[in-house]
Amino acid sequence: MLVYSHKDCRKHLTPEGHPERSARLEAVARGLEGLAVERRDCPLADEAEVLRCHPASYLAKVKAAVPREGLAALDGDTWLSPGSHRAALRAVGGMAAAVDAVLAGEDSAAFVAARPPGHHAERERAMGFCLYGTAAIGVKRALDHHGLSRVAVVDFDVHHGNGTQDLLWDEARCLFAGSHQMPLFPGSGSAAERGAHGQILNLPLAAGTDGAHMRRQYERAILPALADYKPELLIVSAGFDAHGDDPLAALDWEAGDFAWLAARLWDVSGGKLVSTLEGGYDLPALAASVAAYVGTMTDLSR
Repeated sequence: MLVYSHKDCRKHLTPEGHPERSARLEAVARGLEGLAVERRDCPLADEAEVLRCHPASYLAKVKAAVPREGLAALDGDTWLSPGSHRAALRAVGGMAAAVDAVLAGEDSAAFVAARPPGHHAERERAMGFCLYGTAAIGVKRALDHHGLSRVAVVDFDVHHGNGTQDLLWDEARCLFAGSHQMPLFPGSGSAAERGAHGQILNLPLAAGTDGAHMRRQYERAILPALADYKPELLIVSAGFDAHGDDPLAALDWEAGDFAWLAARLWDVSGGKLVSTLEGGYDLPALAASVAAYVGTMTDLSR
């Protein structure tokens, strides 16, 4: 299994006490210790990759907001430091490189351990710690650069991937399915939100939902939909904040539930799967969950 990361992603700084902090990548690194993965640097994405999903005016707006020193707020949650834009381009570049490598047969699975995360970034709006829609950009690269006709995204972050949904709302060539706690930030993600072509499947979960209930719901809805769809590539927005110890939500999953998700998603991936880091803010839980998820995926994708 390939793992993409880069030291630049630790240079995206946020205010003291902010949950989306550089220490998250240190926790991810601890979770990856001892796993038989091939480590690669995230390349710096060409801005044309960002433009697959976001307009040039939005890209220019984000770049202009990056401070020369200190911090600048895009909203109450989403911050920029001098290294933030470069970090975001590393995250997008890691996704593009992972998609390319998996589709070229260099490996069957990859994990992009980068930040800032991406699944809340809408077409013209940064929010929820996110600048650019990393997973959606990966979808567009697979479809438009590699010529695939069926790509799926699964998002199991505890917060709904409103940005990915926005960016793929009109994309008939992509199935977007995910689970999330509801009600919770960002307030979207009802089962009635189906996309322009009926290709979006939202699975809201009540606060307190444990892993056993989650597994039953995935087996009822998301896994059969993926099996029927037969994706040529599966992209996973891997947020680990549904863990019971996470401070930003109230689901009650354990590290083993992420191992289960890895196994079941691999089963329906068609043998080509790329995951990208989204949330996960309790550092010990994040390390344990990454170890379970990537470790399981590594064993299965050999």
